[in-house]
Amino acid sequence: MVDRKSNDNIHYIEGDSAIDDRGRLSFCNDFDMKSVRRFYTVSNHSAQFIRAWHAHEHEAKFVYVSAGVAMLAAVKIDNWEQPNPDLKISRFFLSDEKPGILHIPGGYAHGSMTLKANTQIIFFSTSTLGDSLDDDTRYPYNYWNPWTVLPR
Repeated sequence: MVDRKSNDNIHYIEGDSAIDDRGRLSFCNDFDMKSVRRFYTVSNHSAQFIRAWHAHEHEAKFVYVSAGVAMLAAVKIDNWEQPNPDLKISRFFLSDEKPGILHIPGGYAHGSMTLKANTQIIFFSTSTLGDSLDDDTRYPYNYWNPWTVLPR
């Protein structure tokens, strides 16, 4: 489930799907790809695998789950050298069953955890690989810890 409203500067672009006797068609027609410079896919060997924290001051990411389910988390960085470990964490749950794209602007650290085996996440980036490497900051996966799945 994703909060369909904006969360700080993070926002969700709603998609949809259509099913008929031929199969299923998933789409996100409101995604404007003009700023996209490259894309890459991420899949993990197992569910519950965490990849975090990856931050960019300028580069923005658009995140789409093409298969499975993933939890995405983002934190707006207050100090690039030593961010506050108590910063607000925004969590989003993306699924291939409800297509949509999460926009994470520059200035944020982000991470993901796959919640289902064989999950595939596509990241669309607004920077070339060279520009991204010059704007790359990493923090330990547990610097902020939204990764606990809460019982309901």
